[in-house]
Amino acid sequence: MTVNLPYFDCLLQELARNNAAIELAFGRHVHWGYWQKPHLADSSVENFAQAAEQLTQQVCAAAEINPGDRILDVGCGFGGAIASLNERFAPLALVGLNLDNRQLVRAREQIKPNPGNHIKFVQGDACQLPFPDNSFDVVLAIECIFHFPSRQRFFQEARRVLRPGGTLALSDFVLAPGVYPWMKLYGFLMSDRISQSYGSINANFTLQNYRQLSQRENLVITKEHDITSQTLPTYPIVKKLFRDAGNTNAENATATIEWVSRWKILRYLILGFELSGKNI
Repeated sequence: MTVNLPYFDCLLQELARNNAAIELAFGRHVHWGYWQKPHLADSSVENFAQAAEQLTQQVCAAAEINPGDRILDVGCGFGGAIASLNERFAPLALVGLNLDNRQLVRAREQIKPNPGNHIKFVQGDACQLPFPDNSFDVVLAIECIFHFPSRQRFFQEARRVLRPGGTLALSDFVLAPGVYPWMKLYGFLMSDRISQSYGSINANFTLQNYRQLSQRENLVITKEHDITSQTLPTYPIVKKLFRDAGNTNAENATATIEWVSRWKILRYLILGFELSGKNI
């Protein structure tokens, strides 16, 4: 399967070179960090790695995970969320899915199940999930849904594989209300700088779009957390990591995302949903 994720190309290259900073920052989780008290962030890679783990735990909390659950992590990357859940809960059946087999190779090498848990990594498409109906209690999608060809199609598939009463939790960058025409006019989020570094991204989605989509797909919103301010310490660290790796394109792309985030044009949300009634 063809995957265009230039930032993962960079990360995998640096990991192969035994880049210690990249290993610590992105060897487990490949997403932004969450700081409960952003003013206490110390700009260290160690602090960022801890914050990335905290973001994973925040999304998992929105899913209301319980021992005994069967959990699907879509867009699982190097398996960070699977590793976190494996360390904190048992028994669990954990499945990580990703389109890019290179990421799954590392996940399989790095993560082994703790007693009582079962872990499996599967190559597949988020919009065509290779699982039967009613297969999971929880579906996660941590900072990846903007790469998917269609949020609507992913929601349809998540609804299909969830059991009635099951939960979906995700994190996503969404546009603030009323800014879409302006962003479309200037094209900041779809600039070459962004796409050449982070691949295909659809950031033209709002919270209202999510509310409408969840209603159409028989999913009830249970959590709406705007954590934009708690993620802002991410940007100086990630820019420096890319700069030190010699990837000025990714550094500049990250600076663009930082700018629209600090100006509250782009928001970072954690959203939770529950499948209502009978899965249709």
